[in-house]
Amino acid sequence: MDVFGQTRSRLSNDYALITPDTHVSSPLVGWENTSAVIHISPEMSARFTQYTAVMQSGGRSAMPGENIQRFFYVQDGSCSLSLGESDPEQLKQGSYAFVPASMEHEIRCKKTARLVVFEKEYQPYENCELPSSIVGHESDVAGEPFMGDDDARLKTLLPVEAEFDMAVNIFTYQPGATLPQVEIHVMEHGLLMLAGQGVYRLSNDYFPVAAGDVIWMSSYCPQWFVAMGKTPASYLYYKDIHRDRLHEKLL
Repeated sequence: MDVFGQTRSRLSNDYALITPDTHVSSPLVGWENTSAVIHISPEMSARFTQYTAVMQSGGRSAMPGENIQRFFYVQDGSCSLSLGESDPEQLKQGSYAFVPASMEHEIRCKKTARLVVFEKEYQPYENCELPSSIVGHESDVAGEPFMGDDDARLKTLLPVEAEFDMAVNIFTYQPGATLPQVEIHVMEHGLLMLAGQGVYRLSNDYFPVAAGDVIWMSSYCPQWFVAMGKTPASYLYYKDIHRDRLHEKLL
């Protein structure tokens, strides 16, 4: 316990840094033998939800709300996933799954599992069908040099296709590698530091970050990252893509 009330966590109108020392866990509504920390939600003006679900023996998921799509990444442990009438698939650390909106599915856990979960309301697009479900493992996805930099590699976990209105990637930096520019864009981000450490620019502020930290970045929040220390730094992150913003507003 920090008797002096200090923390690296910060909350702003256009970003949040949420560090593990400030986490508050509670039962996850509808799930069995599962607790969660809700890191990012509409209560902070986000357009999606990001949470960590900790499943114990006998853990079992619940369906998200109507028209909500779900992506989850197995950070620790193992679980199984049933999609519709299909047989359960066994998932382990590093596995991930995308479940389209309203698709019946169930996650079960025999021992323990820690899941990183992103949920977003699906926004239909003209002449596009619902995206298909996807199950994979991050080790099977090649890390491509980002803008030609071999020391900054990006794993794209979901297809870059118009059916998908969300993307989830893993970015890995060698020590000293950086984002090549300060980015300012319409996409919103949710991010979990998976390994290593570095410094993140959020708006006009700079913060030391390390494995376990969560970051929310609103649309147009200036952002930049440099990996520091002696080991690579990596993070898992979400963004919304492929939708005409003015058209959505008019709808």
